[in-house]
Amino acid sequence: MEIIEWKPELSQAFKKMNLQWLEEFFWVEPHDEEVLGKPETYIIEPGGMILFVKENEQILACVAFMKIEDGIFELTKMAVKPEYRGKKIGQFLMRHTLDYASGQKWNKLIIYSNRKLENAIYLYKKFGFTEIPIEENNPYSRGDIKMQLKLS
Repeated sequence: MEIIEWKPELSQAFKKMNLQWLEEFFWVEPHDEEVLGKPETYIIEPGGMILFVKENEQILACVAFMKIEDGIFELTKMAVKPEYRGKKIGQFLMRHTLDYASGQKWNKLIIYSNRKLENAIYLYKKFGFTEIPIEENNPYSRGDIKMQLKLS
């Protein structure tokens, strides 16, 4: 497995994986439609990045960093294709995600999630994320937990 960075030709793979995940566990919100439909506009151009896990020419998983402010990024749109779940790909991706963020000299990552995603919450905690208060007007109606990881 290898980690590759965003290329425009991967936009459909990014969108498809995330829509599948959202429809399986929740619903697609207008905010999701916007970001997934225009990842260059909402993620890449403001200074974020999308990483993919690739193996044998196949894209298996993805994650995005959305810039909140200088040095602070939201870790978002993390998805693993259903047929590859349970193979520790999420852990592989998270390890490389944190290496990437540290290499950028960012200060902090935040995550909005939902407590029903027990495996995801476990993964975040395993990699050092801690729960912080969630604001009332968070960007996701499905979000009921906010976590952070201080990098510096």
